[in-house]
Amino acid sequence: MTQGASKKEPQAKDSGLLRSSGVVSFFTMMSRVMGLARDVIFARVIGADAFADVFFVAFKIPNFFRRLFAEGAFAQAFVPILGEYREKGSQAAVKALVDRVAGTLGITLLGLTFLIVVASPVMAAIFAPKWFFDDPQKFTATADMLRITFPYLLFISMTGLAGGILNSYDRFAVPAVTPLLLNITLIAAALIAAPLFDEPAFALAWGVLAAGIVQFIFQLPFLQRIHMLPAPVIDWQHPGVRKILKLMGPAIFGVSVSQINLLLDTMLATFLPTGSVSWLYYSDRLAELPLGVFAVAIATVILPNLSRHHASASTEAYSETLDWALKMILVIAVPAAAALTLLAEPILVTLFYYGDVMTMRDMTMATLSLRAYAVGLIAFMLIKVLAPGFFARQDMRTPVRIGVIAMATNMVLNLLFVVPLHFYWQIGHVGLAAATSVSAFLNALLLFIFLRKQGIYKPSNQWKKFMLSLTSSVTLMLLVLIYLGHWLGALDQTLWQQMTWWQRSGNIVALCATGFLVYAGALLATGFRVADLRGPAKVTSAQ
Repeated sequence: MTQGASKKEPQAKDSGLLRSSGVVSFFTMMSRVMGLARDVIFARVIGADAFADVFFVAFKIPNFFRRLFAEGAFAQAFVPILGEYREKGSQAAVKALVDRVAGTLGITLLGLTFLIVVASPVMAAIFAPKWFFDDPQKFTATADMLRITFPYLLFISMTGLAGGILNSYDRFAVPAVTPLLLNITLIAAALIAAPLFDEPAFALAWGVLAAGIVQFIFQLPFLQRIHMLPAPVIDWQHPGVRKILKLMGPAIFGVSVSQINLLLDTMLATFLPTGSVSWLYYSDRLAELPLGVFAVAIATVILPNLSRHHASASTEAYSETLDWALKMILVIAVPAAAALTLLAEPILVTLFYYGDVMTMRDMTMATLSLRAYAVGLIAFMLIKVLAPGFFARQDMRTPVRIGVIAMATNMVLNLLFVVPLHFYWQIGHVGLAAATSVSAFLNALLLFIFLRKQGIYKPSNQWKKFMLSLTSSVTLMLLVLIYLGHWLGALDQTLWQQMTWWQRSGNIVALCATGFLVYAGALLATGFRVADLRGPAKVTSAQ
């Protein structure tokens, strides 16, 4: 399984960050499209009933830990250390680090998984406390389903380790393709296995576990190709392992505050009317489409590059990389947030409205929370590229302090928003989404301020021109979408509801395509050029 140290480390070709981001974005877009197809099928199979709420809670708990371990704290701690070993150490030292991280992480996750499976009723009581007291059927189903879904964490976190290694070697495509397997597996579970179960949601739970195993196995041959297939060794005393563990603790808060807030939303939503968890799930899934496709792609690409810039003490290149990433995020996030806010209801109705399991009331409720999430989309995406500005320098303390402030703010805002919205208008779930968005803006703002205060990031002199071009282009896009939306009936709920699925789909595609063309044309007309997107060249290891 392992290769000797005499093997020469493969070298990545030098190319622009835009190309790598484009590769990741393309495959991530495919995964997100499949994810939307998956959710459309979910809406048909389980809708927004009680067992749908149960499944989404049972899936969200391991998924939350996945984002902490696989995509959050672990990735942000592991990739900079691996980059440092590649820059300053031998191939044998890099392989030794990979082996020991795989063994130590694996045994830790195995123990955690066993503990949670045994104590699943306790976890269900923590994350769905109202069901524990008021709804024994939903509580028992949650505990049972969690025993099935939680082992997913073990396999998907090891998949995250494999993806971190591949990304560090500039093999971005394979980790980006891997999530497709999750969606394919869950779609198969919904279409093939669900009819065989008394409660279809349990078939989806087994699908989650199967997806974790499939994704992990898929990446192993690609690790073998770069001679980095781990031979796990449990070694808590290895300097690299100890350094990663030291960085991981604070990084859990620094990188995953928005995810912690979303999980708190789910917990609090269990106190709200049946359907609240599902409304938040469907709206969050749409809000995460641009977040996952673009922000995560850019963050994935810049982290190893920032780490190498830091290791080589190239401060100017470090700042240029951050500057490029921030512009890329805003070019995508601002129009996406504006369009999603305006077209929230027609998009949701087109994707999820099926009268037998999803009613128009479900669509209205999900629309309100989607608009609240869409407002915060810009902040969610900015956090993805601002936080690596600290993590690549192995500074976990600053984003941790900022994360704690944002999380505390979110908790306070939850109470301030949810209580009046629930008791006066019965839309408490909207308050949860709004609180998450506001706290995300605070998080992003503080990250930016500290990057500037510490001299890590110095904006280029092109920002005034860039913001003028961006603002005018988004404004024109919105005006065209409002006019065309009324003409096509997308902004008239009654008319839109009466259309066939094919009519709605065609009109949504026309709206999105027209909006994109108007926006892109306005950018070009105001002086923005494709060359502005290319960014600085990637750097490769000296080895």
